[in-house]
Amino acid sequence: MRRIRLEVGLTQEAFAEKSGFSQQYLSSLERGRRNPTIVTLFELATALGVSHVALVAPDDETAAAAPLRRGGRSGTTRNRP
Repeated sequence: MRRIRLEVGLTQEAFAEKSGFSQQYLSSLERGRRNPTIVTLFELATALGVSHVALVAPDDETAAAAPLRRGGRSGTTRNRP
């Protein structure tokens, strides 16, 4: 979300005003400390002028191509007995 917000030229404060969410909440989302609902994602995407899918898509193709490994972690390996 932060990358898209910066691409459209919004500060967190301006994004908060446009979206109706507090700057503190948006900051928590950007830092991964909170998880938005589907409805919130849609509202944030609308305020940014992008598809809601853009907010959940990986930032680059490398992340998209990396499959999740057993245990839910991507890019980690561990010797198992």
